[in-house]
Amino acid sequence: MCNIALRAAREAGDMIVKAADNIDGVKVDEKNKYDFVTEVDRRSEELIINHLSTAFPDHSFYGEETGFSGKEGSPYEWIIDPLDGTTNFLHGFPQYCVSIALEQKGEITQAVIYDPNRNDLFTASKGQGAY
Repeated sequence: MCNIALRAAREAGDMIVKAADNIDGVKVDEKNKYDFVTEVDRRSEELIINHLSTAFPDHSFYGEETGFSGKEGSPYEWIIDPLDGTTNFLHGFPQYCVSIALEQKGEITQAVIYDPNRNDLFTASKGQGAY
């Protein structure tokens, strides 16, 4: 599961970096005061959910931008922040990432954080940590 989330994060990260090259052309909406959402947030979230739902059609999803989707009542729920650091992205600061986690029966069991600007990738799987 972590490997599939990793591939989704990398694909979304590639899209985000390409969009950053043309930041002036990115459509921006304000969700709340000082809380922005861009078309890049929405497209990258859609990409991630499509990637994960193809692999796991019986899972549910909670995206920061779209809320809940997928199979209602599933014990598996993916939690997605497709562009964690939207304000930095909008200002041209390359400090943002893609964040994906999997909650199984109320417990986080997988996590992926991908910084596409530095190609830094952090993963965690419950029970697979180092001492």
